[in-house]
Amino acid sequence: MAVSLQTFIQERKIPFFFTLSVLLFCFLILFFTNSFSLNPLVRTYSALRSPSKTPSSSGVYSDSVLSHDLDSSSLAANFTWKLCNGSVAVDFVPCLDNFKAIKALQSRKHMEHRERHCPSPSPRCLIPLPSGYKVPVPWPKSRDMIWYDNVPHAKLVEYKKDQHWVVKSGDYLNFPGGGTQFKDGVDRYIDFIQKTLSDIKWGKNIRVILDVGCGVASFGGYLLQKNVLAMSFAPKDEHEAQIQFALERGIPATLSVIGTQRLTFPDNVYDLIHCARCRVHWDADGGKPLLELNRILRPGGYFIWSATPVYRDDERDKSVWNAMVLLTKSMCWKVVKKTSDSSGVGLVIYQKPTTTSCYEKRSENDPPICDEKNKRNNSWYVPLTRCISQLPVDNKGNYYAWPSPWPQRLTSKPLSLSVESNAEEKFLEDTKHWSTVVSDVYRVNVGIDWSSIRNVLDMNAGYGGFAAALFDLPLWVMNVVPIDVPDTLSIIFDRGLIGLYHDWCESLNTYPRTYDLLHSSFLFTVLKRRCDVVDTVVEMDRIVRPGGYVLIQESLEVIKELGPMFGSLHWSVSVYQDEFLVGKKGFWRPSAPNSK
Repeated sequence: MAVSLQTFIQERKIPFFFTLSVLLFCFLILFFTNSFSLNPLVRTYSALRSPSKTPSSSGVYSDSVLSHDLDSSSLAANFTWKLCNGSVAVDFVPCLDNFKAIKALQSRKHMEHRERHCPSPSPRCLIPLPSGYKVPVPWPKSRDMIWYDNVPHAKLVEYKKDQHWVVKSGDYLNFPGGGTQFKDGVDRYIDFIQKTLSDIKWGKNIRVILDVGCGVASFGGYLLQKNVLAMSFAPKDEHEAQIQFALERGIPATLSVIGTQRLTFPDNVYDLIHCARCRVHWDADGGKPLLELNRILRPGGYFIWSATPVYRDDERDKSVWNAMVLLTKSMCWKVVKKTSDSSGVGLVIYQKPTTTSCYEKRSENDPPICDEKNKRNNSWYVPLTRCISQLPVDNKGNYYAWPSPWPQRLTSKPLSLSVESNAEEKFLEDTKHWSTVVSDVYRVNVGIDWSSIRNVLDMNAGYGGFAAALFDLPLWVMNVVPIDVPDTLSIIFDRGLIGLYHDWCESLNTYPRTYDLLHSSFLFTVLKRRCDVVDTVVEMDRIVRPGGYVLIQESLEVIKELGPMFGSLHWSVSVYQDEFLVGKKGFWRPSAPNSK
């Protein structure tokens, strides 16, 4: 039935329809503006050049277009990019591939050429992608197979073909779980260790371990299913791309070598250290390499040496074994087991002392106990020393106990926490803070596809609260403690997490395209006082995989500086609550100089 105008007015429906019309009009305005977002707290930060556009005549993109809600002064920054060139450009690690510095070395006796030699200034070229690069195989499938085109190195396939480290099969590289010492497979080898010494309970009292000379890191990869975090490490050497294989598989690993300098880990933190046929002369230079392992091994922790001198009887191996006996005895390491498995592969398990009583009973103070000035954690460009590191004690002079079993260890009071009256309160507040930020912001509001995340790096980890809050996700976190902030790395290890020291004014010891997500919280506020953050952004672009993310918490002022940098790299960038910058890397690379 029709309604008359008079009736419509009498029933006072005009205000209702007028209000409705205004709301509809406002909605349409919002819908068709660039600032519209499904989440009103998220701002789009970059409207990148459309795919149909082409580079400039120089082959380099030089601008990014930002939305109107940013200060126009931030557009003044002008960035131009070019590709790195040379034979190692695709896998370039700046501080390890500085061939000019390496060539000038006077000696290579102690593996100096495998150590860090960072170029100055830092290179600002972008790493090219390997031909045919694809989105990596997801975890857990990646433990056993990866795309060959992503890490196109076949030297180990041929060199270790009889040991089944890695096998090429069609478009993939497969990792059967074999190895020099894993003749019956790595699973059986891991079980063999636990049966050999029942005090080793994987994923309970043994949580964080170091795998020295790890090969392709199958030992650490298979231990993950037992809730063990293994830091696998090896140098960038003639065993081509072994650490790159590990990281592409989704296994924690870092490029490092025991040469002339300390490893970038704190004192007394690893529950167990493992070496299966690693090519380290432990007694070299007065035993400095093994004394370095003693420094980072937790009191009461184990060193498992699975190597030919343990079970072979030729003169060379006997000589190495006898030298090892003398050295470990002088360090007060106790042999708790020495045995061989059914395949004939043998191992010896040593244990580090928990008190100084053995040191005091030695007839000779050799090696000496490190003096007081070497007691504190300090291992960034610090030379190896020939001394026994001091055992940690609490404020009452008591030796440290073993950490709580995993997973209680994650939230228990860390043994190395400061004795200051409010230290435990700060630790608990930090844990609660990151639990809230991760659950209320990171996992629901910033647009990150967490199902695609496996390798995570926290650039300034603090107490490790960010990593702890991600505990229930199938990922791992490399916790980095910068050298210019309070040293909390021992606390991180006490919690059953892994990490290392680093100076973000330099390049990280990792291959390109090895992390899915980089996280930082107010790192750049401090960093910009010491170095040019453009170099840090270029480094972040180097180590993040295409399709990966950066998640940066900073002041809006700093975010406005960083936004154009990531935008010029053709990352898609957004800002949440004026505090969190989220960038997603694409597959864009500048054109090669000679391309048309």
